[in-house]
Amino acid sequence: MLVTFTCKAYADITMFGDVALGMLKMMGHSETVPGAILAEDVPAARDRLMRAVETIKAEPAQNESGNRDDDSNERPVSLAHRALPLIELLAAAAKEKCDVMWR
Repeated sequence: MLVTFTCKAYADITMFGDVALGMLKMMGHSETVPGAILAEDVPAARDRLMRAVETIKAEPAQNESGNRDDDSNERPVSLAHRALPLIELLAAAAKEKCDVMWR
């Protein structure tokens, strides 16, 4: 499943469902798709998401080993990096005082 976040002030952002649902939960919303945040609630949702990301960044990194090919030098994308576009969307929506929706 893919979830697309939209608002009038920023380009649409599409995320994998599990990541998007986790971020919705961090923002203090249910994991219901579709859904929306009213313009007056956007700043609080953005702040909650930013605090959750900062908390996760502060936790010690887990050692990833095992099921990877030896040829693979790829690192997983951190939650902080995945959250950045959504945080920017929420900031733009707060600045322009517009609702944020997801489907």
